[in-house]
Amino acid sequence: MGGCYRAGMKLYTKTGDDGSTGLHGGGRVAKDHPRVEAYGAVDEANAAIGAAHAVCSDSDLRAILETLMARMFDVGADLATLPNGKTNAAAKVVRVSEADCAQVERWIDAVDGENEAMKAFVLPGGTEPASRLHIARTVVRRAERRVVTLAAEEPVGRPVVVFLNRCGDLLFAMARLANRRAGVADIPWAPRASDASS
Repeated sequence: MGGCYRAGMKLYTKTGDDGSTGLHGGGRVAKDHPRVEAYGAVDEANAAIGAAHAVCSDSDLRAILETLMARMFDVGADLATLPNGKTNAAAKVVRVSEADCAQVERWIDAVDGENEAMKAFVLPGGTEPASRLHIARTVVRRAERRVVTLAAEEPVGRPVVVFLNRCGDLLFAMARLANRRAGVADIPWAPRASDASS
């Protein structure tokens, strides 16, 4: 789990020099195991959300992003802990829940309620905060794909997949609102006309 270090603990342990890593609550797997790919992708997504937060001056959006980063850390902990883990550490992990998904849905409704209805696909640009939110959205979508891959092989809590799916929608809505509040219009995608001569 990225960023999971305890006070007084060295950043390097040398235990992963053989290409393996320890799961939270016990067990070791290869560093390219689908479970590690999944929670590693979530860690990437969280860093992308952090980058968006760093350039966002809108207090409403910043508050959502701060909470979202904490919940994404919970997602990583959930994925890094085997569902059937019997250790004390595994028992203490807070699993992603339907309530977490419902919270994201409430954010989506509130944020997108300020946006104009979409009349076309929009390009992922505009202001810097909006652009970074779009980047975070695409990284969250990649994390979602990695979790779906893992879920095809090993048990994964259903709320984890739903949560990531909703987060992608939320970040898209937030990107549009960041532009709107800055007075920058959506940039519509203009498809090229087909070349009849080809």
